[in-house]
This record gives sequence, C-alpha cells and structure tokens, in this order.
Amino acid sequence: MPGLIGKKIGMTSLFDENGKNLPCTVIEVAPNVVTQVKTTEKDGYEAVQLGAIEKREKSTSQALQGHFKKAKVSPKQKLQEFDMAYGDVELKTGVEVKLSDLVNEGEFVDVSGTSKGKGFQGVVKRHGFGGVGQATHGQHNRLRAPGSIGAGSDPSRVFKGMRMAGRTGGKSTMVENLLVIKVDTDKNLLVVKGSVPGPKNSLVTITK
Repeated sequence: MPGLIGKKIGMTSLFDENGKNLPCTVIEVAPNVVTQVKTTEKDGYEAVQLGAIEKREKSTSQALQGHFKKAKVSPKQKLQEFDMAYGDVELKTGVEVKLSDLVNEGEFVDVSGTSKGKGFQGVVKRHGFGGVGQATHGQHNRLRAPGSIGAGSDPSRVFKGMRMAGRTGGKSTMVENLLVIKVDTDKNLLVVKGSVPGPKNSLVTITK
C-alpha cells in the first residue's frame, strides 16, 4: 500500500453538514522525501523508501549518514517503505511526495503508530476484569485481584496466554478505515474522523 509519514498534532472537533459534532484527529504530513527506490533486479522486490522529519546530522549514525548522502538528502528521523503507487509522481531519490499525492477528502485511510505506554498494570485496567466478589466477608484486599489462574492437580501449570497483570500499551497499533474529513495542502494538515494511536507529537504512518 502507498503511504506517508506524519506527526500527530492532537484532537479537535468539526461539524458536518447536518450539524453533528465529529471528533477528529489532526495530523501534520510534511512532504516526504524519497531516500531509496528498490527494484526487483537489485533487491528482489519493488518498493520506495520515504523519509520524514528533519534530524541533526550529529545525532545520526555514520551508516545512515552515508545512506542519506548517497540519496543527496538531509538526515531524517523516520524511514519507511511503501508500495510504488503514487499516481503520476516520478519516484526517484530526492523527489518529494506530498499529501495531495496520496489522499483526497472523503476517502478512507489506515493510520498506524505506537500506542501510549501505561506501564505495569493490573488485570482491571489491562483486561477490564471486574474484581473478585463484593467487599464482604473480610475481602479487604481482593477487590481488584485476578482470581483463579488455573486448576491445581491437573494440569498443574498456567496455560500460555492467561490474562494477567503486566506491561500495558506501547505497542504498534493500527486503526483502519478512518474517514478523511479535510486536507489542507497549504499547511500540510490531514484531518481524519476518530482517534489514532499514540500521544501528541508522535510519528504515525498513513496508508491507503
């Protein structure tokens, strides 16, 4: 799928033609730069590598510095590969791919990113458990406990995948079929209906 790299600005709301208030997410999608074009003859498959968000050269590894110098572009924070399906755009190193080359208002896109990390959490917050029983019969410390995690004598172990406490969030997440409400090509802003993964100013990937 073709796509672009953007930055989540935050959420707002817009009114549609019927006066309904729609929750929206604003994503800044500055022009992405082609840093590499992969071909079947050389790499075994066809893809285009895009880079976005400027990065200081001294914060870039020497290997990536060489990669960017070969493409004759400045260092970028994020690189990602996409299908070579951007209409009439001539895909070669150094060419900019803009927001208008990918989406139009009224279309649907998928947005992926890293969800907010919430640290180590119990089963109530992590899995939505209801706790154990009621606050009676001396259960002063069992309100948010997980309860039983398996039988004793047989099978005498805990099955893999048992829902228990643990690290929550901070995972790669995708939200599919988000309606594109507005495309502002002058300010490089994309407004989609609904929420997208990650905190403010986090990098996200928009695919079509």
